[in-house]
Parts: sequence; C-alpha cells; structure tokens
Amino acid sequence: MSTVQTLRTFLFYFLLSASAFFWCTLSVFVAPFLPFRARYRFVVQNWCRCATWLAKVVVGIRYEIKGLENIPQRPCVILAKHQSTWETFFLCGFFEPLSQVVKRELLYVPFFGWAMAMLKPIAIDRSNPKAALKQLAKLGHKRLGQGAWVLVFPEGTRIPAGQIGKFSRGGAALAVNANLPVLPIAHNAGEFWPKLGWRKTPGTIQVVIGPLMHASGTGPRAIAELNDRAFAWVSQAQRSIGSLDADAAPCDLSETA
Repeated sequence: MSTVQTLRTFLFYFLLSASAFFWCTLSVFVAPFLPFRARYRFVVQNWCRCATWLAKVVVGIRYEIKGLENIPQRPCVILAKHQSTWETFFLCGFFEPLSQVVKRELLYVPFFGWAMAMLKPIAIDRSNPKAALKQLAKLGHKRLGQGAWVLVFPEGTRIPAGQIGKFSRGGAALAVNANLPVLPIAHNAGEFWPKLGWRKTPGTIQVVIGPLMHASGTGPRAIAELNDRAFAWVSQAQRSIGSLDADAAPCDLSETA
C-alpha cells in the first residue's frame, strides 16, 4: 500500500471513530424521544451512510448495485454474504428500518451500545447456539411483524474473499415460520475492505441483490431446501463477480446457528 493510501486510511479511521463517538453520544440524548422509524433514521441510517461516504471519498471504496428491481415493498429476511465491515454499514444504511443480529455484549459498550440498544436489535448469546436460535426465532418474528427488515449473515462470521462459509438455517427458518421470503445478497467488499488488518484498497464493490426466494412448504424440510437454494444462488453470484475461488468448498466457521 502506498504512503498516500496509508495516510488516507489513517484519516478514514480517525473520521469514522470521531463521527461514531459524536453521533452515538448525541443519539443517547435525542433518540429516546423519537418514534422507532425516525429513531432508526437518525441513529443508524444517517451515520451508516456517512461511513460509506467516508469510505468513498477518503479511501476510494465505491460501490455499484445490481438487482434493485428484486427488492420487495414489504420487509423480509435478508441473507447476505459476510466478508467485511463495509456491508454492515451499507445494508443498515440502505434498508430501513432494519433489525440486525448482534452479539449481546455489544449492547454493554458505553454510548455505542446504549444507542444500539434503542434500535431493537436481535441480541444473541453466541456462546450458547441453541439459545441463540430461539432468540433469533422469537425476536426476528417480532421485528418482522413490526415492519422491520431482518438482516442475517448465515455464515455466522466474516469469511475472507474467495471463500464461502456454510449457511446456518436460522435465517431460512425465520422466513418460513413468518411465511415470508428471503432476499439473498452477494458482494465482494472483502477485496477492498478485508476481514483482517486495517488496509483499505480503492476500487468498486459489486453488490448483487438476488431474486426473492419463497419456501416450497413448511417444516424442517422446507427450511433446509430454502437455505440450500439461497446458498447456491449466493455461491453462483460470488463466482460471477470473481469473489469465489473455483475450487472453494464451504467452510464451517459460523459462530451461531
């Protein structure tokens, strides 16, 4: 990485951290007086859009979206590829209101966690997979009923570019039980904002939004079939944008079901 890009990266992290501290602190005092949708826009959507804007203008990470016509009017379950932090910012800023599966410990972080707690996240205990599944099913169904999108990273953790993790069935089960479809999303953000290290590489992220997928029935078999179908589509989409190695086999690195 060049000296100029290194300096740009340091500037990016400084501005991102400063904006996060300012915005989360402000949100703690303002957000409690706002209704949920306005609260989401104020606390999350504006700052996440700021984060993707900073990535664009400071370190040169842009993005293009394909498949906008596939987004339904009614919120559903989003099953997205997980490679970096960028897609979390992007998806939270793009879909609103959105409820995300997060580690319960994050809610205890001063200011940041307090602000997040007001946004109705699905906070799970990753050390207890069975309990996490129940939390996802219960809270996810409730959030969908409240008109929020539910974002699930079915791989469970960030997987480096060129690889793909096995999809857990929690997101598919949530969709089937709520009688809603899943919306698969592929991207190659990890090539420019990798999982490890602080390096940022200029370039254009390809975001591909897939077709809505409905279950062919109910019960465990329908859940498994829907999950497999979503995995197959994401795998193919990753290959089409050059972000999945030809010989890549699914790796089981998930932290939750």
